[in-house]
Amino acid sequence: MIRAAARAFPTLFRVGFADAVAYRAEFLVWILTTNMSLVMLALWNAVARESPVGPYGQRQFVAYFLCTLVVRLLTGSWVVWQMNYELRQGLLAFRMLRPIHPMVHYAAENLAALPVRAAFALPIAVASLFVMGADQVTHDPLLIALFVASVLLAWLINFLAMAIIAVAGFYVESSVSLFQVWFGLYMVLSGYIVPLDLFPGWLASLAKVLPFRFMLSAPVETLLGRFDRLGALAHLGASAAWSAGLLAVLVLFWRKGVRRFNAYGG
Repeated sequence: MIRAAARAFPTLFRVGFADAVAYRAEFLVWILTTNMSLVMLALWNAVARESPVGPYGQRQFVAYFLCTLVVRLLTGSWVVWQMNYELRQGLLAFRMLRPIHPMVHYAAENLAALPVRAAFALPIAVASLFVMGADQVTHDPLLIALFVASVLLAWLINFLAMAIIAVAGFYVESSVSLFQVWFGLYMVLSGYIVPLDLFPGWLASLAKVLPFRFMLSAPVETLLGRFDRLGALAHLGASAAWSAGLLAVLVLFWRKGVRRFNAYGG
């Protein structure tokens, strides 16, 4: 099964990339709606106009939220909506008849969108560097490499968490509402709307051990040079551990949930 999936993955990736290119207008709409970082940038920039907020002045807020926007664009996934739709329409049955596990299909289709997203995110990153100044991001090549790795793991954590919620659709009519709860926690505890440095002590400590941080804040802080090399490696290891744990949960949930599956729709 693993060998077949490995052989099929490049083809699935190419098909997913072709779909992403074919529906680029839809991607553009999605990207334009992923603007919470810009909203928070304007808000916190106004707050810091008179005096810094903790370690953040206006330039630091600009750097943080522009990096947040780039990471968010590169780590998004839509497997919750896709699988819920296919469950209701009975289309998941066709995926299950194929020799490749449906989750491999979903992963390839979601991952294939990254080059298209990068095409939008790269100009934002270049413009951001010009606006906030090169001194706001790390120049250490190892930290930059660790940033790239942390973005890939952030995507994986996001995909696996959303896949687990999607598999909950085997048990409830629609698991999208469960995702809304998850996303609400993500917005607060990942550093998406408030940098984790500004949290009160107990909440900051909690946020640092939950998976949300490794989906956004950890890559951003790596790029901004907030960690030394050992700190960045430690966060990368924690991201890998969360990925492995979520994968184990997904495998367990899938095996139990698929026994309840009855194809319907048309």
